[in-house]
Amino acid sequence: MAINERPRRIILDLAVTLDGFIEGSKGEVDWCVMDPDMGFIDFLNHIDTILYGRNSYDLWGQYIPNNEDSDTEKELWNIVHSKEKYVFSRTQQATDKKANFINDNILEEVNKLKIKPGRDIWLYGGSSLITTFINLGLVDEFRLSVHPVILGEGKPLFIDIKERLNLSLVDTKRFSSGVVQLCYHFSEE
Repeated sequence: MAINERPRRIILDLAVTLDGFIEGSKGEVDWCVMDPDMGFIDFLNHIDTILYGRNSYDLWGQYIPNNEDSDTEKELWNIVHSKEKYVFSRTQQATDKKANFINDNILEEVNKLKIKPGRDIWLYGGSSLITTFINLGLVDEFRLSVHPVILGEGKPLFIDIKERLNLSLVDTKRFSSGVVQLCYHFSEE
């Protein structure tokens, strides 16, 4: 499908543990597996914009791989850094030339992004921003990669959701690492 034959979709694409955490109690994500067969680079090629919360942007929005990291990981981060970035923050103003900062009017600003020409939009996170987007009805697709680990504690994927959301499973993939990717859209019911 050509760019802009349909409105851009906001895709929540995240790794999550079996017990529903997106990071451990100390912020650790060492449990997150990146299998080459998961198609993450293909996903990145279908988006042109990434939405971050300020903390997520501070951690990952400008991340530079180490010299000893694989060429695949370096390629992945080059692709990530080639995308247009928006950071949602209540406190930090636009001080970074590598990203656009949005401080208020989230619904209005995101709807402007959705009608701009381009590819789909990746909602990266964190959990507070994810909650805001869900409560505002801004997430079009939930693409969750469930990792075969139980942490017992950490930062939960979903917090303070205001109302029930009925979803329909539209795709599922199983990978050799034991990761299962689930893709949901809103149910018509």
